[in-house]
Amino acid sequence: MVIIAFLKKLKKQLQKSLRWKRKWMNLTMILVVAATLSAAWVLLQGAEQIVTEHAVFGTGITQPSELKPMQTEEEIQALANKIKDRQKAFIRTVYVCGDELEPIGQMDAAEMLAYHKSNPYTVASLAADGSIHFVKTIEDLSPHCKENAYFGMDKGGNLSLFEGVPGTGEGNVIQTFFQLNIEHLESSLPRDAIKELYRGIQVRDLSEYNSVLSTFSDFAVEVTEKAMQLSR
Repeated sequence: MVIIAFLKKLKKQLQKSLRWKRKWMNLTMILVVAATLSAAWVLLQGAEQIVTEHAVFGTGITQPSELKPMQTEEEIQALANKIKDRQKAFIRTVYVCGDELEPIGQMDAAEMLAYHKSNPYTVASLAADGSIHFVKTIEDLSPHCKENAYFGMDKGGNLSLFEGVPGTGEGNVIQTFFQLNIEHLESSLPRDAIKELYRGIQVRDLSEYNSVLSTFSDFAVEVTEKAMQLSR
């Protein structure tokens, strides 16, 4: 999409134009970073040793979030003890945008424990009706969002993610991120880019999603107010 390529170019220009406002902070930042890196070096040595130990045993584990299951065995067992009969079971996939719920049959307590043992990075819970739910999180857009998600501006001037095209009566707000500085936005962006924002910017993958969100974050009210204070 033209707007995606434009936004990437625009972000680089904005970062360059704002750089002079932050020059006075450079020395302080350098000193802070130097101290932080020194401390981080010590921590990284320990972390590197942990990763190496996993590699020696052939686990291939390198993600800190994957070093332990989401729930302890005691928590899962306590949950299983509440299951008296066979219950409907579901797997819910939570995406950065959207989620999906799929039935996976019926389970008793033993089957629930076995399923969680095979899928330790899901979070199990019991619904009010007694049904069993397993939740897993994926850093991506759901298939539905890839076809229907649009960034746009709501009536309150907030950057929001819509299901469907904004402003057509069909777009429903999925998530609101931050309020935009409309004056700064309109004075900084070309008219065509502003029009496209009002019409809605479709995002079909996580890269486009992050690019649009990152670019317009420079026009958030809080960000622009801080920039103005630094320039005084």
